[in-house]
Amino acid sequence: MHATIADSTTRPTRVLRWRVVDIVVASVIAVASGVVFWAWGQAANPLSAPASAVLPGFQGILNGFWLFAGVLGALVIRKPGAAIFTELVAACVSALIGTQWGALTLLSGLVQGLGVEIVFALFLYANWRLGVALLAGAGAGIAESILDLTVWYPGSKIEFVVIYTVTTTISGIVVAGLGSWLLVRALARTGALSRFAAGREVTGRV
Repeated sequence: MHATIADSTTRPTRVLRWRVVDIVVASVIAVASGVVFWAWGQAANPLSAPASAVLPGFQGILNGFWLFAGVLGALVIRKPGAAIFTELVAACVSALIGTQWGALTLLSGLVQGLGVEIVFALFLYANWRLGVALLAGAGAGIAESILDLTVWYPGSKIEFVVIYTVTTTISGIVVAGLGSWLLVRALARTGALSRFAAGREVTGRV
């Protein structure tokens, strides 16, 4: 009985309020992600036509590299709003560098971040395991699919809609979900995340 009481009293309290270090690290993640977004925009353009030639809508498989910032930010910061913050700021950085989509890049960032945020909110910002990270990646993919099909591909045939949504979601699961989860673990092993629960979980430090 005494051991149980001691364990419960020494367990750290989960704090959802943002710290200064949270803002700084989330901003660094967002800026770095924004550069990746911009670079992938240059690389994905010549790949889009061959991908769509495989099947109409198959180009959605390329979208995952625009979806990872929100998942990565959320997995590191573990606070409400982290996914929207990192994805939206990353989109701003990408737009400032220069993209063919202009201001609509910001709308994409907001929608993608919201798709991730909803998933982590459903788990009350308390579950950061691989399965939830994969669901968050899927959430970003589904959210982006809805936006793209509304803005860029209105009136598309049902085959296109299904293939685009499925491939974008799969890309979100693999690149944004799995990729971000693995990246957090790799960063944690370097000690870069020692001030975050995500880092202490991997290294076993309290």
